[in-house]
Amino acid sequence: MARKGKISRKTKETSISVDLNIDGKGKYKIDTGIGFLNHMLEQLSKHSSIDMDIKAKGDTHIDLHHTTEDTGIAIGEALKKSI
Repeated sequence: MARKGKISRKTKETSISVDLNIDGKGKYKIDTGIGFLNHMLEQLSKHSSIDMDIKAKGDTHIDLHHTTEDTGIAIGEALKKSI
């Protein structure tokens, strides 16, 4: 049985989709609009061997908080589904 999780999360501030395969090879396609967050999630994917496809759009013109927070929530929900 494949251990995968897919989540879409939409709030007033963000729109996020996360697709994970925890039995992957560490392949990733990540676009959050936040360079440092992209980098950290890429490293998580690579070193954990979890395949990640993450797309996030948020109100980064105001601050990075909502996009970062909601991306983390969506990843957690996708991980929970995959287990």
